[in-house]
Amino acid sequence: MSTFKEIRGTLIKSVSSDPANPELGEIWYNNTIGSLKGYKTIAAAWASGGNMGTGRYSSGAFGTQTAAVQFGGYPYIDKKVTEEYNGSTWTSANNMSVGVSDGTGLGILTAGLAFAGNASYPGNPILTSTEEYDGTNWTSGGTLGTGRNNAGGAGTLTAGLGFGGRSGPSAVTNTEEYDGTNWTAGGALGTARYALGSATAGSQTAALAFAGNTPPFNTITDVSEEYNGSAWTAGGNYVTSNRILSGAGTQTAGLGFGGIDPVGATGTTALYDGSSWTTSPASLSTSRYSATGVGTQTDGLCGGGAGGPTTTTATEEFTGAFNAAQTLTTST
Repeated sequence: MSTFKEIRGTLIKSVSSDPANPELGEIWYNNTIGSLKGYKTIAAAWASGGNMGTGRYSSGAFGTQTAAVQFGGYPYIDKKVTEEYNGSTWTSANNMSVGVSDGTGLGILTAGLAFAGNASYPGNPILTSTEEYDGTNWTSGGTLGTGRNNAGGAGTLTAGLGFGGRSGPSAVTNTEEYDGTNWTAGGALGTARYALGSATAGSQTAALAFAGNTPPFNTITDVSEEYNGSAWTAGGNYVTSNRILSGAGTQTAGLGFGGIDPVGATGTTALYDGSSWTTSPASLSTSRYSATGVGTQTDGLCGGGAGGPTTTTATEEFTGAFNAAQTLTTST
């Protein structure tokens, strides 16, 4: 029988504790615990989280994987419902003042902003109003210059960014910046679009917009754009044309998932490195569109949405690939 040294040209070290800074692929025997261990890449994966209280789609959201807020959406008539996620469980929170569907969120659980979207019935009017959330209560915020729904968003409560969306029958290129009180005009998107993905953990000076619906009505695109605080420039194309998809992460570490591609509802997940998108081997367990997305490229969150004629309460948590020491077995 061949030895490890004969196969790999080196002996396995016997150590009393795991190396402080192992190299990828390094193997050692920990004689304190009597285990053969190695330093390897753990693949990216989606895992089930706690179900939402009520299934919905076209909601808005903000926050992180372990401290998220989801608000409004269908099929509610008043669309004011708010839920908070703590990393395992969704709980009811105080209702919004003005119900909204197809709205956008930005910020964190204790300092979040809901803007744009459609108000409650009758008529589903497009909103210019915004609401701020302090972790407990909703209060009125500044008024948008251009009312819209299905917009993108990024940044914080005091340095926020809203872009794209649909105003009436038309997709818009309008970008607006929020300072905690007022919205002011920013640089226009190169491609008018709505139902787009956005890197929700991005900033007012480093944002990412990708895919979405473009004119003519319901034409889908794979185009990405990056914002530097004043102007949008072309980025790498998304992995496929897609709309009503979700996003998370930043301009240089973006995460896109779900949506409707040319085939239909999808669970495809994609990663952005600041120049190009690649498809992740990890896909959502539940293919869906109009779901919410928050968090980072390594710790993302997907909640609710629709996968056809029904809505879902399913929540999934994304963990990006990472390197770690693992006990080696015959199945490793």
